[in-house]
Amino acid sequence: MSGIDSPDILAAYDAVRSDKEATNWLLLSYAGAVGDKLTLTGTGSGGLDELKTKLDDSQAQYGYVRVEYANDTESKRVKFVLVIWIGEGTKVMRKARVSIESGNVKNVLTHHSISVDARDRGDLEEKDIVARLRTAGGADYNGGRG
Repeated sequence: MSGIDSPDILAAYDAVRSDKEATNWLLLSYAGAVGDKLTLTGTGSGGLDELKTKLDDSQAQYGYVRVEYANDTESKRVKFVLVIWIGEGTKVMRKARVSIESGNVKNVLTHHSISVDARDRGDLEEKDIVARLRTAGGADYNGGRG
């Protein structure tokens, strides 16, 4: 997969992971209708809600987002989520290739607690993702109350 390890993508990835940067999401898109070249098409500091507004219903895209949540009044957790977006209007052959090509993305954007396969923005509700992160983290000090 070409482009996935480009300097601008790696810099955006480092920025999302950094506690010193405001950037908390990045978005990768295919450079053309055919081929596997990925380009950085967006970054931002508005979290998951902002990332959802940038998703294209006619494309397959990959998002990486920092999610912060409180486990209790004493602690705050930071986790990272890989979003594998397949918009409703994505061409059939592109959809088929995502299962293979997403593995290459995971090899570069390695530090994530969960990956979310999303076909609809409703698949990316923050409360649902936080619940999955709590389950994946193994330590739920909130008594399962989400």
